[in-house]
Amino acid sequence: MGYIEDLRKIIGHKCINLVGSVVIIKNERDEILLQKRTFPVDTWSFPGGLSELGENTLDTAVREVREETSLEVKNLELFGFYSSDGVCKGETGDEWCVYIAAYVCRDFSGEVKINDGESAALEWTALSNLPERFGKSQKRILDDYVKSQTLTGRKNTDSV
Repeated sequence: MGYIEDLRKIIGHKCINLVGSVVIIKNERDEILLQKRTFPVDTWSFPGGLSELGENTLDTAVREVREETSLEVKNLELFGFYSSDGVCKGETGDEWCVYIAAYVCRDFSGEVKINDGESAALEWTALSNLPERFGKSQKRILDDYVKSQTLTGRKNTDSV
């Protein structure tokens, strides 16, 4: 049982601050790795998740990528820090505000494979072929990343 689940047993549905990390992983073909989540169903996102008690965002990023993709990531670069717009409320009644550290990684090893129950699929995707149903909390990160690639002289094509 994780920290958040243990905390919810004590406080119920009350609003809490959640801290997490996501990683934009780029391969040698300039594709990014996307994860199709099992919940919400058919929603795409970056690999990542919530921090455990006492864990910093970099360690969270490395652990979550390993748990969800089987990849070992290193030399992560902080891309940005994001927060929810106010209080979020889930189907269970749980309330939270989320703060996400987004990293970019080009240095990884291993073979991509689903390693947990949170992933329905893992796919390398070109920026010109992004899925439409992207997780709300990560859509701003995706939009900012695509914009940053355009601003750095890269075109939004199959080769980013």
